[in-house]
Amino acid sequence: MSRRPALRALVFDVDGTLAETERDGHRVAFNRAFAQCGLDWHWDEASYGALLAVTGGKERMLHYWRGVDPQAAAAPGAASLIAELHRRKTRHYVELVQAGALALRPGVRRLLEQARDAGLQLAIATTTTPHNVEALLRATLGDAANGLFACIGAGDIVPRKKPDPAIHAWVLARLGRQPAECLVIEDSPPGLQAARAAGMRTLITRGVYSADACFDGAWVLLDGLGEPARPARGEVGGAPWSGVVEAARLREWFERPAAA
Repeated sequence: MSRRPALRALVFDVDGTLAETERDGHRVAFNRAFAQCGLDWHWDEASYGALLAVTGGKERMLHYWRGVDPQAAAAPGAASLIAELHRRKTRHYVELVQAGALALRPGVRRLLEQARDAGLQLAIATTTTPHNVEALLRATLGDAANGLFACIGAGDIVPRKKPDPAIHAWVLARLGRQPAECLVIEDSPPGLQAARAAGMRTLITRGVYSADACFDGAWVLLDGLGEPARPARGEVGGAPWSGVVEAARLREWFERPAAA
């Protein structure tokens, strides 16, 4: 039996993984931007959940626009309107975060602190904008966010978004790590596809919009990271598991012999 390389880094997605930002954060901000620009677009919880199959805010809006008015979406000024909507949406999202509307998912702060203390590198690989990431980290972690992440890959820093693995390749290069040394923590099928395409193992923590999603081939599939009073539940390597996801436990799972 061959032993896997040691775990050296954790790479976190943001929306739905660090915090449940989509339904009560991004969706609300999009709708406010639409109203502000005089559009009759409105994304309810169900329709927004379906739109999450398209990664990236600008890409999501253009996809929706092509569905409701393809001629307008192809007009010369379409790109400028999408860019303006996205700027306004980001401003509304940051305001929501600063007002305390969003919190980290249970166990996230604990695991981040444990991983840091255990000497693991921490990184972020997300399609959301740097402003959104910075606002969320500042509002939820405060001063503890300073220097916590060795690398933050966000927004349009790469030309292609998840499920393309480009963002993971960018993060790996800056961490100076090989894919086999890193574990990705995600909540969505596109995120799982991106991590697998990059050659990285993935721990899935199902969220509000991914509770019933298909995660075929996921190595660890849980409903969260868990806390002592509220343990996570799901599967590890195809076997049922319940408990609290800790840095030491991640190392144990990650470094098991390949034949185990």
